Amino acid sequence: MFISFYRLLSIILLSANILLAQPGYFHTAGREIVDPDGKPVLLRGINLGNWLVPEGYMFKFQKTSSPRLIYQMFNELLGNTDAAVFWKKFRDSYITKEDITFIKSCGFNSIRIPFHYQFFISIDNPEVEVSEGLNLLKRVVKWCEEENLYVILDMHCAPGGQTGDNIDDSYGYPALFESETAQEATIKAWVKIAREFKTNRTVIGYDLLNEPIAHYFNVESLNPKLEPFFKKLISEIRKVDDNHIVFIGGAQWNSNFKIFGPPFDKNSVYTFHKYWTPSDKSVIQEYIDYREKFNVPIWMGESGENTNEWIAAFRKTLEENNIGWCFWPYKKMDATSSPVSVSRPADYDTLIAYSEKDRSDYGKLREHCIDKQLSEKILNEYLENIKLKNCRVNREYIEALLFAGKQIDMKNR
Repeated sequence: MFISFYRLLSIILLSANILLAQPGYFHTAGREIVDPDGKPVLLRGINLGNWLVPEGYMFKFQKTSSPRLIYQMFNELLGNTDAAVFWKKFRDSYITKEDITFIKSCGFNSIRIPFHYQFFISIDNPEVEVSEGLNLLKRVVKWCEEENLYVILDMHCAPGGQTGDNIDDSYGYPALFESETAQEATIKAWVKIAREFKTNRTVIGYDLLNEPIAHYFNVESLNPKLEPFFKKLISEIRKVDDNHIVFIGGAQWNSNFKIFGPPFDKNSVYTFHKYWTPSDKSVIQEYIDYREKFNVPIWMGESGENTNEWIAAFRKTLEENNIGWCFWPYKKMDATSSPVSVSRPADYDTLIAYSEKDRSDYGKLREHCIDKQLSEKILNEYLENIKLKNCRVNREYIEALLFAGKQIDMKNR
């Protein structure tokens, strides 16, 4: 049987990488991601969006869109001390052991955890040790270990902002790439995380920067800064952790691979995102071309927010081209495009209306204020509704995503 030179080279490199890789960790081998036993694995994952990076649209807010604005609004509704109590309960209830068990039972083999850098370091007080982020991640990683579910850690919000929009909690510009201070803080946060998980075999790796450099900035100036920063960041991570994969995302919402030269880290995966496009191979061809040219794995880290038919079709396209995936999100309010849906509390429209008001000074705050007891009632109900036992399972979505329309038994799910 004829085997092309490049196919033969891929087989040789796969074997060599398996021999050289640290035993017991996910790693790359040619164009494949392989499991700790050295066997190629196709990642089928779900994103734990909204948990450590609250997003306005998942709360049904529009103007109050970023984590910073949401926290500010809840401070206004509850007072900052009671708001802090709310967020502690939120983080303890939104993702629990039951959620991880459910995710595994659906048929997923991995999760991606978006997080905010503020859970790991303090910009205002660099000497203060911030431990909440590691404690939360260690808890979930432990649950995943018990379920044989694997984890990719994703910095969704980097110091200074890497995107320049609400999703990175920035002030409207990707300042990370023009600030040495922000870059050093980003490195500090990732080194802290890598040092903690360097010997953890449940963690697949680190998705370094979510969706860097939105398209509406001066991309001619900013894009050339992205790959050099990745090189700098990965170099520092490798000083403490040479075991785990690093996931490297393209510019302009993880869509632009043209900014990349040849791979520069021996254990790296290049990751792209795709939303609201056709579902055929044409929309991913440039990423496949990069994989074929440089013999490196690629991974689809985010997609979704679409019809069940589109979800099934795009998932099929990805798998026909040997591309692992992680759809967005796991849990959302009043949604059909997620595995589970959170019910809207009674009187919740009161909070939605408040979120749209002009609250730019104390006079406007007084004009639009909501009775604190009503706010507490609504948000306490919300805290109950986010618990998995009170959520609605979107069976059709799960069938479309994981089983391409086949009927599945959801009695125990």
